[in-house]
Amino acid sequence: MRRWNIAVTGFGGVGRAVAEQLANRRARYAARYGADVRLTGLRRSKSAAVDPDGLGRGDWDRSAPPPEDFLDAAQAHVLIEAGPSDFRTGGPGLGYMRAALSSGRHVIAVSKGALVHDGPGLRELAARHGVRLKISGAAAAALPTIDLIEHDLAGCEIVSIEGILNATSNHLLTEMMERDVTLGEALAAAQGAGFAEADPSLDVDGWDAASKLLILLNFGLGASLTMTDLSVGGVGHVELDDVRRWRDAGLSPRLVAHARRASDGLAAGVELRTYPASDLFALARGKTKAIRIATDAVGELVVSSCASEPAATAAAALKDLEHILATG
Repeated sequence: MRRWNIAVTGFGGVGRAVAEQLANRRARYAARYGADVRLTGLRRSKSAAVDPDGLGRGDWDRSAPPPEDFLDAAQAHVLIEAGPSDFRTGGPGLGYMRAALSSGRHVIAVSKGALVHDGPGLRELAARHGVRLKISGAAAAALPTIDLIEHDLAGCEIVSIEGILNATSNHLLTEMMERDVTLGEALAAAQGAGFAEADPSLDVDGWDAASKLLILLNFGLGASLTMTDLSVGGVGHVELDDVRRWRDAGLSPRLVAHARRASDGLAAGVELRTYPASDLFALARGKTKAIRIATDAVGELVVSSCASEPAATAAAALKDLEHILATG
């Protein structure tokens, strides 16, 4: 049985969910892949828990100074990066991912910042060292996106992509349409329920959706775009008069990340679009995310998912782990 040591950087909601699911699936990994999978390192911003023989559940909240070389101390074969995301600088995850790839370790990215900041560079680094860089958890998490492009549609040319990739903005628009409330009222309720961030600007202004789109285009379609190549809009301008006008016209507003092949490359961005009741995107209410891909050979494909909790994001990351275990 082959030993696989897993290190996790970032131990918020998603990181903890990853640890829980890893512990629960050890028997499955052994039976299906002949793999002895152990969590050997957890890294927070200022502390760490490390044991090369495997951390038990009681060890997860151990608070010790992080070792100088966390990945070596954990004897990690795979890094799952689930720390804070900052697409402007790459955040701390960028350093962890570069270190892991450069030392011949597979990387599963959950945080988006490093992939947006230097996706092509990380992709090249993985190829140079013969390791895998997997990104399902960062590319709309529970909504299948990157695997859909890379595997299910590998025999086609993708003509265009539309995606409702941000659950928070979709929830706010749904609340405004169905409850006839202002954006501020919908946002306050979402924050009170713990669904929206205290600083919702990345969601409301379209940057989260733009980050996911950029990752899909750079990794799924082999592009080398930066955020400056996208036109990015949000939902902050939506007023009740807009909502009532759309409702009277039988239209549903959605914040949509979109890309289309053009003669000079890809035209891409994020903008608010409205859809008639007959369109499948109109059915993507509340926290539901969806993606529509138009192809040259098999026509149009639409997939949706309403799971957006940490457990769903962790499951997307561990789907990537299973791909790595299956191929060795």
